[in-house]
Amino acid sequence: MILVNEPLFLGNEKAYLNQCIDTNWVSSDGPFVKKFEEMFAAYLGVKHAIAVSNGTVAIELAIAALDLQPGDEVILPAHTIISCPMGIIRRGAVPVLVDVDSETWNLDVNQVESKITPRTKAIMPVHIFGQSCDMQPILALSQKYGLYIIEDAAEAHGAEYNGQKCGSMGHIATFSFYANKIVTTGEGGMVVTNDDVIAERARSYRNLCFQPQQRFLHEELGYNFRLTNLQAALGVAQMENIEKLIAIKQEQGANYTSRLQDTPGIQLQKVEPYAKHVYWVFGLLLDDAVPFDAFDWAKQLLAKGVQTRPFFWPIHEQPVFHKMDLFKEESYPVASKLARRGLYVPSGMGLKTEDLEKVCVIVKETLSVYAA
Repeated sequence: MILVNEPLFLGNEKAYLNQCIDTNWVSSDGPFVKKFEEMFAAYLGVKHAIAVSNGTVAIELAIAALDLQPGDEVILPAHTIISCPMGIIRRGAVPVLVDVDSETWNLDVNQVESKITPRTKAIMPVHIFGQSCDMQPILALSQKYGLYIIEDAAEAHGAEYNGQKCGSMGHIATFSFYANKIVTTGEGGMVVTNDDVIAERARSYRNLCFQPQQRFLHEELGYNFRLTNLQAALGVAQMENIEKLIAIKQEQGANYTSRLQDTPGIQLQKVEPYAKHVYWVFGLLLDDAVPFDAFDWAKQLLAKGVQTRPFFWPIHEQPVFHKMDLFKEESYPVASKLARRGLYVPSGMGLKTEDLEKVCVIVKETLSVYAA
């Protein structure tokens, strides 16, 4: 079986974990947490990085740090993970959806302005599968209407837009370090910003809103979103090799592209000139004429020893949101198509070249009925 993901540890991961154990620094107060934050901020070129326990709570913390209020609206793509609208809703704010571009699979910037109302407070571009959204039009709307930009860069470690790193362009940004991410701490996340006030709020909310003067006297309700020193130790070791990890991903992306770009029956994610694509995963979209959907295709591939994962199920079709009377009558056809006809093939850091080549052969075999 060729697994969909396997992480890769190239350097000091074991040594740093042993250091945590030898010094008894395993909690969030350990020195690796601060070092991880400093390395990550320096890599992105931002002032502040606040380490948290996972990428989902990073989004929730970002929303809280911006002090969004009940009824405030946040515009985001219909094609994304449920964590994005979930963080908005839990703050009492309202997610407002737009469809995604049919070629890049990122937020369709041409649809955003029509969704802006007097209640809109933020736009959340999600950099999908390792490629940046088209940020210039989004930043222009931010300036025109006075809106926050919340970048979800969970899948875009090291990705760039016209030379600027994803996560460094908005008012605040979030990252995930789940096991399948380019930099991994098993679980874990980061909130980054250049704004001192937003950073101070994020740090306070992350740590139960303890006060420096009197620790157990609370003026606000915070969260326990802390990252442990053990996890941060992994993160530091990973950051020491981040350029090597990105190079592996880009080589995978180039290899998959060269072998699959002319395959009848599938569409690859379009890579735009503005983007440094880091190929977090390599997605494939079935043409409409292929006589099976992504779920049937995944079964065929699995039977031949290739594990895959589906694309995100669209936000507007999530039953949990219909129970909240959200998105019931809304339609986002590109997001719906991606959910039904898209999947990604093995893309882990530990993927061997010979396994990648085998995946491509099997993909073509399963599509032979279309080619015929």
